[in-house]
Amino acid sequence: MLPADPAPEALSLEPIGFVRSALASKVEAARQPRAAEGTAGTIELLPGHNFEHALEDLAGWEYIWVIFWFHLNRGWRPKVLPPRSVSGRKGVFSTRAPHRPNPIGLSAVRLERIDGLTLHIRDVDMVDGTPVLDLKPYVAYTDAHAAARSGWLGDSAPPNDPIAPFLVHWTELAAAQGAWVEARTGLPLCDRVVAALSLGATPHPYRRIRRVGDEFRLSIKDWRIRFSLADREILVLEVLSGYRNAQLAAGAAAEPIRAHSEFVGLWPGGL
Repeated sequence: MLPADPAPEALSLEPIGFVRSALASKVEAARQPRAAEGTAGTIELLPGHNFEHALEDLAGWEYIWVIFWFHLNRGWRPKVLPPRSVSGRKGVFSTRAPHRPNPIGLSAVRLERIDGLTLHIRDVDMVDGTPVLDLKPYVAYTDAHAAARSGWLGDSAPPNDPIAPFLVHWTELAAAQGAWVEARTGLPLCDRVVAALSLGATPHPYRRIRRVGDEFRLSIKDWRIRFSLADREILVLEVLSGYRNAQLAAGAAAEPIRAHSEFVGLWPGGL
């Protein structure tokens, strides 16, 4: 007869720092770092812990692993519906969903530079204020297994994605609007749109896509993207403000509403 397992001891974790990004809520964050390609942010490590010495030699790595805590999650779910699933809910341990018994996250991000205790990173899929638990270098020859099976996503010849991406095209109007939003606000709107829509147009709780008649709307922060779908090709028709005219009139003096007021002045319409 096997001896009974000893009572588990409580584990104690403390943040070593926090993520600073433009992502204020879970719905704004990309599902994976690759979908957030180009999105900038920082990791600010806490002073007084000798982390200056711990960061030595890290600057030479192009990518790093960030182990973090999903601090906005409450509770967990044994079955979840991932954005890539086309066959229903999956066991949470077979997914990268944040709804876990211990809400620990793992992201591989690009490291641009280190200034003191601040790490400047790209491809940020973590919301502002995310507690960071640890940092590790991404070692390509051992961390990447291109021929590994893809589970419920389906197997395909590496290094292709198991699901072929949808092609995303832009009208001249939408491209001009997207460029304006990026220049005015610093939000990488076009990259975020392509990353989201390359997975398809299916409405999903995680993806902020809804059908409007024969067309669709995608929400990226407080902007709305109107698009159409034909086979596996998506046409972005125009960018819209997510604020109603009454909201713009009431708060035109404050950011970010000021940017939306300027946008609607150039392209009247919207919600």
